[in-house]
Amino acid sequence: MSRTPQGQRASLDKQPHEVAAMFDGVAARYDLTNTVLSFGQDRSWRRATRAALGLRPGERVLDVGAGTGVSTEELAHSGAYAVGADLSLGMLYAGKRTRPGVPLLAGDALRLPFADASFDAVTISFALRNVNDTGAALRELARVTRPGGRLVVCEFSTPVNPAFRTVYLSYLMRSLPAVARAVASNPDAYVYLAESIRAWPDQAALAARIGAAGWGRVAWRNLTGGVVALHRAVRS
Repeated sequence: MSRTPQGQRASLDKQPHEVAAMFDGVAARYDLTNTVLSFGQDRSWRRATRAALGLRPGERVLDVGAGTGVSTEELAHSGAYAVGADLSLGMLYAGKRTRPGVPLLAGDALRLPFADASFDAVTISFALRNVNDTGAALRELARVTRPGGRLVVCEFSTPVNPAFRTVYLSYLMRSLPAVARAVASNPDAYVYLAESIRAWPDQAALAARIGAAGWGRVAWRNLTGGVVALHRAVRS
């Protein structure tokens, strides 16, 4: 973990205690910072995730890496029972203050506190890349999903247009940290977040990882030109 007077950031080996501590440090202004850094696109990405899950009233959906619960709250608009889990207690406390009606609990993506086949659907948004064992997390998501249940991974990805990709990567590594300094409660964390996005596999490579973890019918759809991709799959 690197430390500065402004805060701390995790290293790219993504040790759970480092990741949790880093997100504790950004919790206070996390939702606002995300909206500013994404130019407001985060709202449409959450709606697209809900639509891709195809949730129905009465179903149970788990939102892993839920943070403050803003994504969990969006999922509940479908009429399904949505529960969020996150490793960062700071994020959960912030969520409890702003969204007291959203069920949020502490949970590690590698050891979820739920019985086998507990959910009709599971999702993880902008958090899978922060887990130090992607395959194990995907297998754990499968464990808590009933056979025939659905998975949606919403994650930063690789823009498909080469010119746009160049501009985007420049924004990530130069402009994003500068903007974060103006609005974030721990701007140093956003250096790590930019590096983790750049190091993350592209759409096809992530689809292969999902399939290797035991999920079937894996497909993806690009959002915002591939800045974000929704990967969908079904529990065998």
